[in-house]
Amino acid sequence: QVQLVESGGGSVQPGESLRLSCAASGATFSPYLWTWYRQRSGKEREGVAVMFNDGSTNYRDFTKGRFIISRDSAKNTLYLQMNNLAPEDTAMYYCAADFGFVPAFQWWLPRSDALWGQGTQVTVSS
Repeated sequence: QVQLVESGGGSVQPGESLRLSCAASGATFSPYLWTWYRQRSGKEREGVAVMFNDGSTNYRDFTKGRFIISRDSAKNTLYLQMNNLAPEDTAMYYCAADFGFVPAFQWWLPRSDALWGQGTQVTVSS
């Protein structure tokens, strides 16, 4: 059974960087899209960045060019490089994989039938 395990979260100061990882177990892993989400305290879960199976990517505006999503297919691992972090980036970050078709304009919506990891906490404060 495939599982997703996030890591790389932590506590940093504003302006610093973190790289999150999402490792998928199993010999082969080819989701239709693979997404990073976050959930801030008291807020709904929201999409952050996505990588489609063709290698294309998309980002939410609030990443403002600070975040970079990438994938190492050989390691079945998805990454999220987060630079110039701000207090408003404080959240639990999750990765999720969808194996069925998802319209591109809906990539950022959390889907209950996706495969989800357990999350990794990111805290940005001075």
